[in-house]
Amino acid sequence: MKSWPPYSGASTIASSNWLRDLQANWSRRVLTPDRLKLLRDAWVGQARLAQYPLGFELLGLPPIINWLVVGGRGSGKTRLGAEWVNALARGLGPFSHRHRHMRIALVGETLGDVREVMVDGPSGIATIARRDRPRYEPTRRRLLWESGAVAQAFSSEDPESLRGPQFEAAWCDEAAKWKNATACFDMLQFGLRLGRQPRQLVTTTPKPVPLIKRLLADPAFTVTRMATRENAGNLAAGFLEAVRARYAGSRLGRQELDGEMIEDRADALWTRAALETPAAPVGTLRRVVVAVDPPATSRRTSDACGIVVAGLDESDRAIVIEDATMAAARPQDWAGRAVARFHAHEADCVVAEVNQGGEMVTAVLRTVDPAVPVKEVRASRGKWLRAEPVAALYAQGRVVHARHFPELEDEMCDFGPDGLSGGRSPDRVDALVWAITELLLGRANRPRIRNLS
Repeated sequence: MKSWPPYSGASTIASSNWLRDLQANWSRRVLTPDRLKLLRDAWVGQARLAQYPLGFELLGLPPIINWLVVGGRGSGKTRLGAEWVNALARGLGPFSHRHRHMRIALVGETLGDVREVMVDGPSGIATIARRDRPRYEPTRRRLLWESGAVAQAFSSEDPESLRGPQFEAAWCDEAAKWKNATACFDMLQFGLRLGRQPRQLVTTTPKPVPLIKRLLADPAFTVTRMATRENAGNLAAGFLEAVRARYAGSRLGRQELDGEMIEDRADALWTRAALETPAAPVGTLRRVVVAVDPPATSRRTSDACGIVVAGLDESDRAIVIEDATMAAARPQDWAGRAVARFHAHEADCVVAEVNQGGEMVTAVLRTVDPAVPVKEVRASRGKWLRAEPVAALYAQGRVVHARHFPELEDEMCDFGPDGLSGGRSPDRVDALVWAITELLLGRANRPRIRNLS
């Protein structure tokens, strides 16, 4: 996957401070007060860096050839696509270096989507055109500019309609919800054969469908990520607050607002559908425990220290209250956090796995607070076998979450017989399993207790 220089390992183009500084310096040098007045209401003066790659134009770099923009709802994807098409048709920077692209494909889920969203929508091509407004010919499903440039509308419902026509550029909108996504996209590739360098832009809210996964993994594509919150200034007052209050942290919210692609693992113990239940109110709790899964070392590359707080309500239902996991923490740091959560939640004890550190784990906790009650537990079975009865309790509705815990739930839905994908350690899941085991499972099923104090 390509990215703009300098590349720091992240696929999010919008995070480049280098390009932001470059654009700011250029603006101060070139834009006089009179020019600023002209630009104040233009999109170039309002666009975010992710939407307006000025660095390419300033450095004389070639434009992006294959561009995938994944973002939340209302993050500015359609406006970017419309500006991109209009600039290509008119030969305008920063998307085109004075070269007009005369044949352009507009591909949407349906022809109605192309017309109502990509062309005539509030952020559509015809709506945002400031000069040389193109006209739409509905009978021929095409958009015409005075320059002679033509943008033809196509529907994902009919991939064969892309067999025959040829183009210099293509804008594919909301490809994640196309009817025949792979077939349609493949047919389009054979038609991108005109001009000096055919180009394509794909804008979409991501979903774990084959086409989007394929494009994200394709090194030929440059990927830009945009979240809804980044475009807050152009959204209705109260919209973000309302949707975040309802969906923040949930699978739907992370997909539709943060532009994340959330994917289930087929052999995982938990599914996202099962975890998408409404948050459980935390009432009177009969017991509260803080479970700790400490790492073996404290290097930067070490595993995280899983810390999960859970309680037992009056109906014998376990409620996960907090995920306080720390990444690659030193012993005194994770011990300090565990003890702090113990006092904050007025817990009954700290349940600590001692497979890695033995009695040292309790000793470290006691250096923070000598009076904290610690229950040492040692794993005698594999992680999967210990997690299975806990997953069964979730399926029975006996375990719920007080709110969404994205990192914890990501691990839960990626935890299979061989652990997590990529070989990572399931530290959050480990801590969760110890907490729920302590609260709900009978003594015969509990991990062996070595010491109670």
